[in-house]
Amino acid sequence: IAEQMNRLFVNIKVDREERPDLDRVYQTAHQVLAQRAGGWPLTVFLDPEDQMPFFAGTYYPPTSRHGMPGFADVLMRIDEFYRKEHDGLRKQAESLQAVLTQIEAPAGEDLPAAMVFAQARQALEQDFDRRYGGFGQAPKFPHPGFCQRLLRHWRATAREPNPDVQALYMVSHTLGKMARGGLYDQLGGGFFRYSVDAYWAIPHFEKMLYDNGQLLALYAQAWQASADPYYRDIANATADWAIREMQSPDGGFYATLDADSEDGDGRKTEGAFYTWTPAEIKGLLDDDEFLAVETAYGLDQPPNFENSRWHLNLRQGQSPDTGLLADARKKLLKARGQRTRPARDEKIICSWNGLMIQGLAIAARALDRDDLAESAMRAANFVREKLWDDEDGLRSVYKDGRARFPAYLDDYAFLLNGLLELLQTRWDSPLFGFCLTLARRLVDDFEDRDHGGFFFTAHQHEKLLFRPKTFADEAIPAGNGVAAVALQRLGFLLGDTGFLQAAQNALRSGKSAIERYPPGHATMLDALEEHLQPGETIVIRGEAEDAARWRKAATMAYAPKRQVYLLSGDDQELADAFADKRAGQGTVAYLCTGHVCSEPLTTMDGLLAAIAK
Repeated sequence: IAEQMNRLFVNIKVDREERPDLDRVYQTAHQVLAQRAGGWPLTVFLDPEDQMPFFAGTYYPPTSRHGMPGFADVLMRIDEFYRKEHDGLRKQAESLQAVLTQIEAPAGEDLPAAMVFAQARQALEQDFDRRYGGFGQAPKFPHPGFCQRLLRHWRATAREPNPDVQALYMVSHTLGKMARGGLYDQLGGGFFRYSVDAYWAIPHFEKMLYDNGQLLALYAQAWQASADPYYRDIANATADWAIREMQSPDGGFYATLDADSEDGDGRKTEGAFYTWTPAEIKGLLDDDEFLAVETAYGLDQPPNFENSRWHLNLRQGQSPDTGLLADARKKLLKARGQRTRPARDEKIICSWNGLMIQGLAIAARALDRDDLAESAMRAANFVREKLWDDEDGLRSVYKDGRARFPAYLDDYAFLLNGLLELLQTRWDSPLFGFCLTLARRLVDDFEDRDHGGFFFTAHQHEKLLFRPKTFADEAIPAGNGVAAVALQRLGFLLGDTGFLQAAQNALRSGKSAIERYPPGHATMLDALEEHLQPGETIVIRGEAEDAARWRKAATMAYAPKRQVYLLSGDDQELADAFADKRAGQGTVAYLCTGHVCSEPLTTMDGLLAAIAK
């Protein structure tokens, strides 16, 4: 097949993690050409004269089977079709271009209707798996955005006569089932990509940085919302895994761990690193420890994985906290570390690092762990030093000592949002200045000045078939949603109407998409919620130790719309930005809701009373 490909075509292999712009463009082209959703691997055939796609498909077997054409046959037919029907392709190309340029509906004057929140809530409950948790059928993905939306919905109703406890239950049931099942690494911490079954038993064993950054934040916030120590433990272990396994010596976080590794016979096998036979476990533990593991993880039942092997799932009703079981897990983890490890993709992707910085910063506050804030700060400094250039702006990917590819919307938006969370955990004036630069660059380089919202590529980016502007969440949040959230928060912090207007324009631009399927636009709904009902923005000034107690008290409870900044330093940029929130004698807090600010609060009890209203 390779010989045939090289003889008939010029072949270009695209890494969709490095070029997500091309992935979005050609996935959309496939959807138009094939009239069905795309996927990976994606094969697209382009006319060499103008690079317009004329045929696209997803997976093809090497040879024809089960009614599917083999890839060798497809190559021959495409070559013949191109040579015979070239004139007809010109008309098809014109039609495709017309469709692609009309995909984005112009923004209206109105924001999405407020009913979208209830519609999203209803749709998620309809899709909720009441038995096993999660949403939809197998293969089952964690969908942290769905859980965040439900958690926020519960919090919004918490003070009403009838709070929406069912929304909280859907989150807690899902998080419990995922953490006890095989989606979670019971020994090493961290989450795999998805479950191949409906009950979270067997995953696809790849670990992604972007999943774990989002899930770290979610479990930490679930701990704040519910006070269930199991969520705290999962968040702690996930953070530990990320720092231990994924953070580079220079501070940036690597992208992925492969699903496959060598088994005992030297063959590449999915899950080989993570699965066990009871005999392997028995040989590493004493009798009491083995009995604890056998009971907790069901090793007395038939194997749940291939080749008579077990992937550890915690039985319902079993506690992972017993001292005996904890000791056994440490021994098993140490022994597992002697196996051939899965390969690690050591690309450092800016947007994914933004998600992990956000997760670590949220977890640092919720778990009271300063080491997580330190790890997040190291990642932030890496991005500033290796991926930022004052003239050219951000780069998207760092690998092999080189920063590559102009950054995309997700890079700017996710990084900005992550840094705002980090500044709430540990204030740093130069980092705050960097945030301002990122926000201005995001608006200047990505905003659609005619219709609102933000393009996925910058205005100066190379010309593509069209410029995607997406509002729906996928495995990662929608860049438009994250940008709107971050710009609103920065706008309320600084009283900057330009940032607030850009966020509002994005909400208007996304109106039709949001109203068409509200639950698929959870991040846009978060931004809309904070636009319609702004949360509190609290700025604390004062002596470090005393002011830190105020901040801790104001951030202990789950309050997803609340921002709390403890300012330190007296540089000019800080003085200019917070001229109306000056330090005084002792500790003082300034509390604003939207554009409305209270009188300065001079006691911690006064601050807590104000936010309890």
